[in-house]
Amino acid sequence: MASTDRLSAARLAGGIPPTALVLLGIVSVQVGAAFAKQLFAVAGSAGTVALRLVMAALILVAIWRPSLRLDRRTLITVVTYGAVLAAMNLFFYASLARIPLGAAVTIEFLGPLAVAVAGSRRWLDGVWVLLAGIGVVLLTRVQGGLLWTGVLFALAAGACWAAYILVTARLGSQTTDGKGLALAMVVGSVVALPFGVTSAGTAILDPVVLAAGFAVALMSSVVPYSLELQALRRMPPRVFGVLMSMEPAVAAVAGLLLLGEQLKPVQWVAVCCVVIASVGATRSARPDV
Repeated sequence: MASTDRLSAARLAGGIPPTALVLLGIVSVQVGAAFAKQLFAVAGSAGTVALRLVMAALILVAIWRPSLRLDRRTLITVVTYGAVLAAMNLFFYASLARIPLGAAVTIEFLGPLAVAVAGSRRWLDGVWVLLAGIGVVLLTRVQGGLLWTGVLFALAAGACWAAYILVTARLGSQTTDGKGLALAMVVGSVVALPFGVTSAGTAILDPVVLAAGFAVALMSSVVPYSLELQALRRMPPRVFGVLMSMEPAVAAVAGLLLLGEQLKPVQWVAVCCVVIASVGATRSARPDV
């Protein structure tokens, strides 16, 4: 039955252009983040992360039914991936509790940008880094700007995102289908759960909170990760990277429409600076080998 469901989902996704899959994934992630932020008042940011990862782990394990028989090298990669995933989400949701969604994603996006230009000695890549730096300065320096604790948490999330990109490449080469992701999500949920229980207490067991956590897990983890996996099989990684550069702008719009978080005009310019820098760095990156 699970195998039939996987085949049906794959056929459905196969009929959608890969560009649309990526854009749907981006929208799903940011709408999920907006809904998650509304849970903070009840479960706290760490409690929401724990709910998201535990629910996502249960869903992915049910779908993929991964084997626990792994060689040592793959096991290390799975554990590393899960730990990085948990840290990235804990830091990001902590920033989200303090600053607007659009600002948090924009600052966090410095992580993937750093990966894109790492090791480059070309002057053009220096321009993209400078443009992104200007964007972050504009974002944080505007009058009545952002809490520095939120900015620092977003930067930490960005560093974890950079590590996540590197570990994802290893996980993809060492595992098949979504089995490695399912096991890594279990590790991530185990790492995040103690923080979540401390933050949320018994509220984490409330049926309404559990249902909301399930919805957030679908929108922020299961759906986007699955769509991105399908898209990457049908498009060049560089095109994928360019499309992913739209995340800060989509996050800012989601924050405005769903949370009423209004950025000042200068901060919208800052978001555009980071988006342009990310697109430029991705397009000018060396061809994949």
